[in-house]
Amino acid sequence: MFSFLLSPAAWLGALTIFGLRITDMSLDTLRMLFVVRGRRTIVWFLGFCQSAVYVIAITKVLSDLANPLMVLGYAAGFATGNVLGMFVEERLAVGHIQLQIVTKGHGAALAKALRDGGYGVTEIPARGKDGTVLLLNASVLRKDLAHARQIVHETDQEAFITSEDVRPIRKGFWRA
Repeated sequence: MFSFLLSPAAWLGALTIFGLRITDMSLDTLRMLFVVRGRRTIVWFLGFCQSAVYVIAITKVLSDLANPLMVLGYAAGFATGNVLGMFVEERLAVGHIQLQIVTKGHGAALAKALRDGGYGVTEIPARGKDGTVLLLNASVLRKDLAHARQIVHETDQEAFITSEDVRPIRKGFWRA
């Protein structure tokens, strides 16, 4: 009944499917993240490669449905590929982030420190829960996020920071 567990060929097939699905799903995750960032050429290339790998993987699984290890390799590769794709995309850090920093009493110093670090900063006076604050909007490349956060932390450890991915459209200061 479980004789397939003793077959090296069954395990090799499952491992092959696992590797193909990791590749497929990593490419898919990266492709979707580049779609959001409007990078057409990269999206085309990743989509082409991903679909070729997918066809090979699904054909191999469907050709040996009697081996449950194939399905297991397929599912495990799918899950692992998603996580690996996120990890790779995080390391690539492509794109821009808009930081919103709320600071109380350190606004001018923080804006200057960020500008000295090469970041575009817009200062907006605002009223927070406990009174007057300064809202700073800073344009940052994703790969520079750690550096910008370090500047904020060194200048005002109590600053409240949020971020969102953005796509520059036109004008303004965008460090590239």
